[in-house]
Amino acid sequence: MDPFCWAVLFWIDGLGLGQAPRWALGFHPFERVQGRLHGQLLDFTHNHGRDRRLWSSALGQKRDLYVYLPPGYDGVRRYPLAIFLHGAGQDENFFFQAHVINTDRAIAAGDLPPFIIAAPDGSYRGRATILKPATFWTNSKMGCFEDWVMRDVWDFMHTNFAVRPGRENHALIGVSMGGSASYTLAFKYRERIKMAIGVHPPLHLRYADSNGNYRVPFDPDNMGLRDRLRPFQRLGTRKLITLRFHDLFGHLFGGGREAMLHVAAINPFELLDAYDVRPGEFDLFVAYGGQDEFNIHAQVEAFLWKAQQRGIEVGVAYDPCGRHDLTTGLRLLPAIHRWSAARTPP
Repeated sequence: MDPFCWAVLFWIDGLGLGQAPRWALGFHPFERVQGRLHGQLLDFTHNHGRDRRLWSSALGQKRDLYVYLPPGYDGVRRYPLAIFLHGAGQDENFFFQAHVINTDRAIAAGDLPPFIIAAPDGSYRGRATILKPATFWTNSKMGCFEDWVMRDVWDFMHTNFAVRPGRENHALIGVSMGGSASYTLAFKYRERIKMAIGVHPPLHLRYADSNGNYRVPFDPDNMGLRDRLRPFQRLGTRKLITLRFHDLFGHLFGGGREAMLHVAAINPFELLDAYDVRPGEFDLFVAYGGQDEFNIHAQVEAFLWKAQQRGIEVGVAYDPCGRHDLTTGLRLLPAIHRWSAARTPP
């Protein structure tokens, strides 16, 4: 592993931000990444010396986007499309730093079929931060991030690249916050999206036991629903960073019981019923660890239980010792690739 990759892992595991700081891009320039790819990475960002950002009519500002094209792309042959949604405290650089090379290698080795990837920025201020870290890729007081993805990015990709039509050729792939949004947006845009993949995804945003406790194991005989946003209730601590529920949702939806109505509208657990998701309608996959610092494993297990009650099959990769970090995600990556390859149309 080269020195920059070690730097990425230090920042992810040391500070919990999920990616190296923006100044570290200078140690890992765009041209160097491009030179290691079998395919091609297109830069529509302001990260590498020039401002190539896209205008987002949904957000009313320029926004960053990376686009990955597979080996042999010529603009004639059409390919499936995946949209990569990063997590809280991250931006589009998480894809650039930690994922594009691994994905490209898997495609070149034949472990994944070739597909196009769009990796937009879904951060509040256009950069990774632990202050107001989450947008959940939804329309809220913070801005219209759902419309940015499903209108601006979607139209840009279909207009400018050889994307294969049909919902069976379209996937949403997300990490943490982005994993939750992948499920939510797939259910909401079921006419466009067939596949949703979540890594460390909070799939039950109102998870609690019958006494309102969050940090408890999943027990189907002791289930409740969070009914209000309590400002100081702790979600968990990742090394030096402690997240509380208000840190994620307060700036999006306000507080109290009203905020929970908005949270319910983006909660995959509740959307299974709200959108009457049917067996076989989606290809769903979840990858998670059993020692997740934010108790995401309990949320995932609640979702899996609910899906099973509805007869919905969900593919699972589980690391009993896994945490909410890149290291665990990389261990789970081969299982994600195998599952995806088996369900991507030839």
